Amino acid sequence: MICFPNAKINLGLNIVSKRSDGYHNLETIFYPIGLKDALEITPAKLDVPFRFMQSGIPIQGNPDDNLVIKAYNLFAEHINISPIDIHLLKAIPFGAGLGGGSSDAAFMLNLLNKTFSSGLSVEDISNMAAKIGADCPFFIYNKPAFATGIGDKLELIELNLSNYYFVLVKPDFSVPTKDAYSMITPTIPELSLKEIVKKPISEWKNLMINDFELPVFKKYPKIKKIKEQLYDLGAIYSSMSGSGSSVYAFFEHPVEVSLPDNYFIWTNAES
Repeated sequence: MICFPNAKINLGLNIVSKRSDGYHNLETIFYPIGLKDALEITPAKLDVPFRFMQSGIPIQGNPDDNLVIKAYNLFAEHINISPIDIHLLKAIPFGAGLGGGSSDAAFMLNLLNKTFSSGLSVEDISNMAAKIGADCPFFIYNKPAFATGIGDKLELIELNLSNYYFVLVKPDFSVPTKDAYSMITPTIPELSLKEIVKKPISEWKNLMINDFELPVFKKYPKIKKIKEQLYDLGAIYSSMSGSGSSVYAFFEHPVEVSLPDNYFIWTNAES
C-alpha cells in the first residue's frame, strides 16, 4: 500500500508566550500544499519486524531516529504487525518549515491503521501522532487548521487557496529551530490570525505576520531577499513558513522565478 505525505505551510505565526516546560505557545494556521513524499509498505518474509529503505533527498543521521520508524514503533506497541518492507521517497526538503518529517510519520500511522485493519479511530491515531511531534496531528486531518498551544491544538477552518498560483522557494541552507526560537520575544498579537485569514488575501500583507521573520532576516539576509523578489514579481502575499528557511508566495497568475540553480523551487502547477 502506498501513500503520499504532503507538506504544509504556516499562514502567519505568532509566538505568544514561553511555557514552563521550555516550549512556546503559538498561534498559526497550517495549510496543506501539494508538494509530496511517497511512502510505501509491502508484506515481506523477514526475520526482523521491518526493513527500511530510503531514496530521493538523502536523510542524514541514524535511521532509527527517522520519524517514520518512530511512528512504526509507536503503532506496534498497540497493534501486532507482521513483517513489512518500508520505502520512503523523500522530496520535501528538510529544515524548511514544511513539516515533511511530521507528515511522513502521520501518514505512516494512517497507512498502518488501514493496512492492518486495526480499527483505531481518527482520534486514536491523532493522539498517537501527538507523541511524535506537535504538528503531527495536523497531518492526520490534513485540512486547513487554526493551531494553538505548541501547535497541537487544532480547530479546522474553511479556507481554499487553490485558485492562486503558488510558489515555494528554499535556499541551499536551513535555519536551526533552536536558533530561531532563541531570537524571539513572545508577544500577544493585536489581531488573531483566525480573524485575519477571513479577510481578502490582498489585505494579508499588512496584517499576517510570521514572528520569526524579523530576527531570521537579520541573520539570513538571503531569505529576506527571496521574499522581496517574490513581491517584486507581483505576489499578493508572501511569507517565510514556520521557523525554516523556505519562503512561499501566492500570485494571481503564473510567474517565472529566476533564482540560483541550487535553490529548491516548487509551484502548485507541479502537483
